[in-house]
Amino acid sequence: MGPKKKKKSSGKKKVSKAEQLRLQKEEEERRLKEEEEAQLQAQQEEAARLEKERIEQEQMENLEAKDQERRESELAELHSLEQKFLSAQQWKTDYRANAKWEHYLSCDGSPDPTVLQEINTFMSLWREDRNEDVQLVMEKGEQVLNLIEKLQFLLLDTSPNEITEKETVQYQESILELQNLLHQKYNEATEHLLKTANTYEDSETGNMQAVIKDKNVTFCIWANLKKKVRFKNHVFCDVEHGFDLPKSLAVSNVAVRILHTQYDHVSPLWLQCQSVPKLEVLDSEELTQHSKDNVEEPEEEEKTDREEPRMPAEEEMCSDERKSASSFKENSSSIAGINEAEEKTEKKSEILDVPSQVQDPRMQEKTNEKQKAITDDSIVDLQQFVPVGGVYHIDALQLPPQVKQIKDWNMVELLDVGLEAYPYPPEEAEEATHPPIHITLRLSDHVMYFEDPVIARWDPAGQRWRTDGISNVTYKKQEKSITFEMDAFYTIALLQDAHCNMPYRAWELRPTGVDEALLRVTTVFATVQIQIKGNQCMLSSVAVEEKHVLSHVTGKWTSPLDLRAVLKKAGVNIFPGQYSYEYVSVNKKAPLAEVRAYQQMALVASAFAFAWSKWNLEAGQEKVVFKVSEHLKADSIEDKDWSLYMFNGQKAQKLKITETSETFSEELEEGTEFHSTLYHMLKDFASKEAIDKVEAASFLFIDVVYQLLLATRVLTYS
Repeated sequence: MGPKKKKKSSGKKKVSKAEQLRLQKEEEERRLKEEEEAQLQAQQEEAARLEKERIEQEQMENLEAKDQERRESELAELHSLEQKFLSAQQWKTDYRANAKWEHYLSCDGSPDPTVLQEINTFMSLWREDRNEDVQLVMEKGEQVLNLIEKLQFLLLDTSPNEITEKETVQYQESILELQNLLHQKYNEATEHLLKTANTYEDSETGNMQAVIKDKNVTFCIWANLKKKVRFKNHVFCDVEHGFDLPKSLAVSNVAVRILHTQYDHVSPLWLQCQSVPKLEVLDSEELTQHSKDNVEEPEEEEKTDREEPRMPAEEEMCSDERKSASSFKENSSSIAGINEAEEKTEKKSEILDVPSQVQDPRMQEKTNEKQKAITDDSIVDLQQFVPVGGVYHIDALQLPPQVKQIKDWNMVELLDVGLEAYPYPPEEAEEATHPPIHITLRLSDHVMYFEDPVIARWDPAGQRWRTDGISNVTYKKQEKSITFEMDAFYTIALLQDAHCNMPYRAWELRPTGVDEALLRVTTVFATVQIQIKGNQCMLSSVAVEEKHVLSHVTGKWTSPLDLRAVLKKAGVNIFPGQYSYEYVSVNKKAPLAEVRAYQQMALVASAFAFAWSKWNLEAGQEKVVFKVSEHLKADSIEDKDWSLYMFNGQKAQKLKITETSETFSEELEEGTEFHSTLYHMLKDFASKEAIDKVEAASFLFIDVVYQLLLATRVLTYS
């Protein structure tokens, strides 16, 4: 046998136990060394971090100390600038006094609505005037509407220290009495028309049909003279309003009136005058109680039902007017106070009080408890939905005896009952079902409905708008018409969500010349541009889907109060109300931080542009963030020219981040400092020309900018 073959090696060299121990020892030493190095590096990094934090803290303390050192002088300088707000208030007081004196000297026969004797005499004379010609009534009605507007303007524009409680109640009662008298006269004019219905007889149907209108009101009157079932429907061609009556009415002695008023004298008086921030000027003694950022809890306000009596029960007006006036007073007197004094110099910077619209929402919860208690879904929440486009009084009326011609005599039976409503459904058959009334309304071209309008009827008993009793609603947006059915004859309004244009997508305020600026607010539906010049403002444009609309109200210089009223009447509401925070998802800002920002933005608006920043949402409730750029020319502002600033009402700083940064940071821009005011913060980087322009700015221009910022509340509702 040959020699045995050797087994092949497995290729792995067997490691001895000693070698294994040596390798393990080396691995352990390496691991320990790495841990030591990592620990040392961590210690070094921590030491570096702590040192950096110490340096930053030291720098921050130095900046804070520096800010505190100059705080008194900065606030004193700001206070000097803020005297322009007082000058504006004094100018408006003098202007009202001068206008009153000029009216007295003019002797034009029109009453001064603030003088009780004059307004009562005016109303008494008109009440006794038996001239019921509809054209004359409409002409007189325009004068009455002007008197109402003057009183409403005074209630909204006059600061509380210039008007007594007695005067306030007097103005409110005068407004209600004028509104009721005007509607009473419309009823008398309607009755007069119906007594001579055959003079308006339609050649085709033999029934009366008439359309009489002016810029404030439209009368559409139809009288069933022939009582033929085939003529139970009618369209007023001039205005495209129409109706289709149940057969029982088509053979009855009935007339139908569609009275469209461009204004709303039906809703409670507080609604007609709400949502207008007031400019509150404090004297030096009051300033001691208006410094800190803590807002006192306002007294609970009871939202009682307000009412304005409707046709035909004018005899109940007096007591109802007083109730409505007192209810208005309760809703318009909420102005927040601020708790304790901070330091004497800071008191001086608080020239303006916090308006009720900018109170901390948490402090308003008690005020709204009664509103919350409403559980009936058919009752309209007037804090959320508001009438737009006026009011439609749709009435079925008893046709009065007609004039009969006997030989050369015109004879008519006189009834001393006034204008009577025709009951439908009949009162004796309440449980039986009755066909509905079909109504078609052509909507005004002067009003914007961004969403399908909600139809509501006025409930005289409950003094509120309701949505029940209305069915089968069809809204044709392109044709601007709406068709619906009613189970009875009602006063109708088309409602729109008061907050459909909130929150805003963006906003920008920039100077365009000497004491001139442009405020642009971009919403989900529209872009609104308001031009400011001196003590007036003008709606420059309203663009919807890149098309300019509402041309009838653009290009007219007016006051901020009037502009708000015009825009809201046209359905473009960019003015948050007292309870808007409950209906709009917003980042609630601390009231005084927001108000102080508006004040100081207005003070420098002649030389600096401001704009929306996405980081405002990230800054929390106590701080506001916005873009700023010095702007002395009329050209546009490039993105690189904007800087971000943060302000909490007491401290302003320039931020290192930009609008395109990935995350929000409150880190200071390198080489910058804190300042107690936004004005001094901007002054660090401003040119001498810009500061000169700020100091020379007109107090009237500053006041208008402040009013518009406060009205739109761009720092909270965007």
